[in-house]
Amino acid sequence: MHRERFYTLTASCPDQVGIIARVTNFIAQHKGWILESSFHADDLDGRYFMRIEVKADSLPFHLAEFRSRFQPVANELQMDWRISDSAVKKRVVVLVSKQEHCLYDLLARWQSKELDIEIACVISNHDTFKGFVEWHGIPFHHVPVTADSKAAAYAEVRRLFEEVHGDTMVLARYMQILSPELCAAYPGRILNIHHSFLPSFVGAKPYHQAYTRGVKLIGATCHYVTEALDQGPIIEQDVIRIDHSDSVEDMVRYGKDIEKTVLARGLRYHLEDRVLVHGNKTVVFR
Repeated sequence: MHRERFYTLTASCPDQVGIIARVTNFIAQHKGWILESSFHADDLDGRYFMRIEVKADSLPFHLAEFRSRFQPVANELQMDWRISDSAVKKRVVVLVSKQEHCLYDLLARWQSKELDIEIACVISNHDTFKGFVEWHGIPFHHVPVTADSKAAAYAEVRRLFEEVHGDTMVLARYMQILSPELCAAYPGRILNIHHSFLPSFVGAKPYHQAYTRGVKLIGATCHYVTEALDQGPIIEQDVIRIDHSDSVEDMVRYGKDIEKTVLARGLRYHLEDRVLVHGNKTVVFR
């Protein structure tokens, strides 16, 4: 990760000859210094994807002017694109229930600046971690969720997210199913860690399902949240080998370690604009 300030341009467009030349020539014409670049062509869908980091102080203008000057190029290439500034920290809202391992891991990475973000607040349907979160100087909001209060609860989650100007919502073992309205409001901005190597064993108690099935690999999946339960575009996954001697409790213990690392990696890729969503798939430039 570069310490100097840079802009990150991410884009996708119909595949054609000359895309790289057109974009990099635009940057070069304005004396832009490219620090990192990644490209991918999807032959099946005929789609082209790119991610380019440009040294901010090599350009003679700021981000707003970059956007206005680059727009004709984007129009010409029929491009879906965005550009971000590394100097602007992303604001993350964490949702959690009663399991602490992912929350503890994220706060440790935030405190050590391994994740260079602002944690705007933590929201939970229980008050279990109120003291722990507030000890870190982070606002904590207890928003109970019951069968009768779901609509009001998720309206409050949305209000809080907007109030703190959240960029990304992270479900750090938040054991509730978000409302379709909340999912639809923030496409590509809500991340979940599912304690299973999806698409196998969706829903509750996947380790119990895996144990009953007699699998030899268990894993975890970081994915974007959509209205379809555990079916959103996958960002990151990992597995660990097990055998017949491992109990459900062993599998849960192993799984917690995988969940922490997979969520942290997936969140980092997202925050660094390394993930481009295309349909229900992702292109991840590591």
